[in-house]
Amino acid sequence: MDPLINKDDVFYIPGHRGMVGSAVTRQLIKEGFCDSIEASNLILKTREELDLTRAELVSKFFKINKPDVVIICSAKVGGIAHNSQNPFDFLSENLKIQQNIIENAWMHGTRRLLFLGSSCIYPKLSKQPIVEEELLSKSLEKTNEYYALAKITGIKLCESLRIQYGFDTLALMPTNLYGPGDNYHSDHSHVMASLLKKFLLAKDNELKEITCWGDGSPLREFMHVDDLAAACIHVLKYWDPDSNTAPKDQFGNKLFFLNVGTGKDISIKNLTSLIAKEVEFEGKITWDKSMPNGTPKKQLNVSRLESIGWRPKISLESGIKMTIKELKYSLKRNPNLLKNFLI
Repeated sequence: MDPLINKDDVFYIPGHRGMVGSAVTRQLIKEGFCDSIEASNLILKTREELDLTRAELVSKFFKINKPDVVIICSAKVGGIAHNSQNPFDFLSENLKIQQNIIENAWMHGTRRLLFLGSSCIYPKLSKQPIVEEELLSKSLEKTNEYYALAKITGIKLCESLRIQYGFDTLALMPTNLYGPGDNYHSDHSHVMASLLKKFLLAKDNELKEITCWGDGSPLREFMHVDDLAAACIHVLKYWDPDSNTAPKDQFGNKLFFLNVGTGKDISIKNLTSLIAKEVEFEGKITWDKSMPNGTPKKQLNVSRLESIGWRPKISLESGIKMTIKELKYSLKRNPNLLKNFLI
């Protein structure tokens, strides 16, 4: 099968400075679709240059630039605490960003569009491992339901445009991510970044004990962001949901979004032990059971994506080693990187 994108396409990556966006940019260059971040066929706009929440600015941008391929990596994201404390921000900002980009891409001739959701779209008590059909089958996890609702709306916006107007949209639902460019803010970071920061600081400060949220029992799946970037380019090249050979749901219907992950999970308690070993922290780990655990188990079934030829390459152990090495290198270059972050 010939690739469905090519080197002559103009690529636009909203959110290119984030963890996912920067990884996707690297992957495009790695696979030869763009020569460098300054390539003429690669459009990268900062938030200061283009406010994606302002419809009139996004419309003007698409009218002028007319990108062929759009990979939406821009979103307002954060951990459990940040989601719970700022529900309006997570719902409103993400809805605006998605609507503005997707609708204007369709209106101004974009050929292929990839929307990135999140595994948090699935119900709290989904059957495990989670298949795509679990979407909207039960209630969401309360601690991040506003973000999840925004992402579900993004999926349905893409799906509806494909059904009604034939706009070539795709969507991937990634599992928990980590890697270079992650957010290590104490209130805004996700599980992996929060734990890596916590243990690195504990080791650096020679602490004898650290406290982690919950009881350590939740099971989570983690994927290195470079694997996600490779999956993004793979589906843009080879996945046509309208093809007879494309993945179908259990009833033989078209699938408009696919899970992407490793298909393997680990308890938070075992994850902390793994990180502690890698950073050589030998102190005591205690658990604050007054803090929420979140969803008890969240493991994706990734068989549909595997059926079109993609599999992750970076194991959890090697990915954590890579990330710790990169973070230590960043800290040497910028000792203030974690200065204001609490343990």
